[in-house]
Amino acid sequence: MTPADDKFYYHARITRRMDFAPDLWMIRVQLEGEFNFVPGQYATLALERDGKLTQRPYSIVSAPWESEIELFIELVPEGALTPRLYALQPGDPLLVRKTAKGRFFLDTESGRKHHLLVSTVTGVAPFVSFVRTLAKDWREGRFAGDHYLYLLNGASRPWEFGYKEELTRFEVELPWFKYVPTVSRPWDHSDWPGEIGRADDILRKYADHWELDATNTTAYLCGHPDMIANSKAILKRRGFLDRTAIKEEVYWIPPK
Repeated sequence: MTPADDKFYYHARITRRMDFAPDLWMIRVQLEGEFNFVPGQYATLALERDGKLTQRPYSIVSAPWESEIELFIELVPEGALTPRLYALQPGDPLLVRKTAKGRFFLDTESGRKHHLLVSTVTGVAPFVSFVRTLAKDWREGRFAGDHYLYLLNGASRPWEFGYKEELTRFEVELPWFKYVPTVSRPWDHSDWPGEIGRADDILRKYADHWELDATNTTAYLCGHPDMIANSKAILKRRGFLDRTAIKEEVYWIPPK
């Protein structure tokens, strides 16, 4: 790197990797310096080749109190960076921008105490960070448990839920957290015991079941752009018209 690049990036190293599917994996990364972030923000990873840096943002799974940052990544075969990240193993180096970015934060200021989290596949990453952070705060007396999180987690197939076991355990342990994974291709998985359909397909059902409406709830949409567009339309028809009542994090812009 040039001295200018060194000013903005940490040298980092992968400490752990876990593959969930042929195109989905988790990495944990150790940085050489302090990295501050708020749950919901993203880290920018970069790799150098022929003197040129290629960088992309990835939502952070880990909580701020963890010593490493954790990322849940989906392989984009023709992508500029993910094929190269996919080749990396524990011990391999990479670069991480020193400053976290993004404003996809948990809303604790509006007075709405209910938080409807809707995600597809790797879009669950910031929500895992929300729950890990609040779980520790609740156990240590810094969070009173007076905000309630409801997570709808959509995937095509069961193996795409990288954090299902952890989130299911949290649902048992945390009285203020509900978790519903849903599979949109159930015909391939007759043994799947859970909900069926896309996350936006079951949005109305669970919003009614949990009595979530525009007066008491902020909605957070993260992942596939079609899910976000469909969910926004559903929520607006339900009265979510205040621009602060729906937060979104689109993972890519679909081609026209």
